[in-house]
Amino acid sequence: MTTRVIAFHLPQFHPTPENDAWWGKGFTEWTNVAKASPLFPGHYQPHIPADLGFYDLRLPEARQAQADLAKEYGIAGFCYYHYWFGGRRILERPVNEILRTKEPDFPFCLCWANHSWNTAWQGTDSTLIEQGYPGWDDHAAHFDWLLQAFTDPRYLKVDGKPIFVIYRPDDIPEVAKVADFWRERAIKAGLPGLHLIGVSHRDENWDPRPRGLDASLMQALPPINGRIPRRYLWTKLKLLLQGNQHGLSIWDYEEILPILLRSNQVDWLDYPLVLPNWDNTPRTGMRGLVFHNATPELFRGHLREAISRVAERPADERIIFLKAWNEWAEGNHIEPDRKWGRAWLEVIREELAE
Repeated sequence: MTTRVIAFHLPQFHPTPENDAWWGKGFTEWTNVAKASPLFPGHYQPHIPADLGFYDLRLPEARQAQADLAKEYGIAGFCYYHYWFGGRRILERPVNEILRTKEPDFPFCLCWANHSWNTAWQGTDSTLIEQGYPGWDDHAAHFDWLLQAFTDPRYLKVDGKPIFVIYRPDDIPEVAKVADFWRERAIKAGLPGLHLIGVSHRDENWDPRPRGLDASLMQALPPINGRIPRRYLWTKLKLLLQGNQHGLSIWDYEEILPILLRSNQVDWLDYPLVLPNWDNTPRTGMRGLVFHNATPELFRGHLREAISRVAERPADERIIFLKAWNEWAEGNHIEPDRKWGRAWLEVIREELAE
């Protein structure tokens, strides 16, 4: 088995009642993408989609086109962000349709994005929906909903166990007991168990095992603290003169690459996470983080290093996660745009073929 590249997938490209209420009728992720503009000389914005256009994930044709494109370039599957707020799901329609229709015929898994939604990206601090953990009845109900996905023949697995990623495991009270509780329910349902992966955030010593988890996945995005390299000193001065008091952070992509993958070896199972690009200024404006001068060729070396780190593992554990397939408003996508076309995808296919 070759290395499996699993790409995170954001299902926010369709209207929802919640977003209509919070941001205005018809809001989708495309709303922020389309209004983006350059904030400094050489800043690549806006990102305009090419091959797939401004799609609507309510349409089966849009979901099929994504799967077809991913399959063509060797992506092993999507990891859809999944939202569960004490029994309430949001952005649920694409995954509901994928489960109901059994289409597209393309592998997938789920990542519980267990964080509150707020207005921080607008510079305010209002909570829109609180991520809570009501108790064991809710954990049971959550698992019972997940089971329909875990038993889907398309669902991605390690050693027969469904992969489930948890974005903020340390926020879950008694997370190790919750993990054991879910595993017991999985076994009672006829599964061999679960393969639970916890995301760590810039913490190379974060060990999944005391949390009852099977593996870690380190996301090493730097803090947003107004850092602008000296080579952009004139840009920094201009931004200050324009009133940039909110900490726009700029990193040269080549400069940040060494810190995106962990620097230490660990004695637990850890999956590399590769980031081809990042620029969340369409959402946050002057409060954003930019990986400047990201190119497919620089990404090639990043991906190649990640592939080498899993090359000697058992076949089922030869996995790399990619952030992301389509987080357009965070400038974090490999879907084709008008600047790069399919270049990011070409790099992935070529490196997997080596």
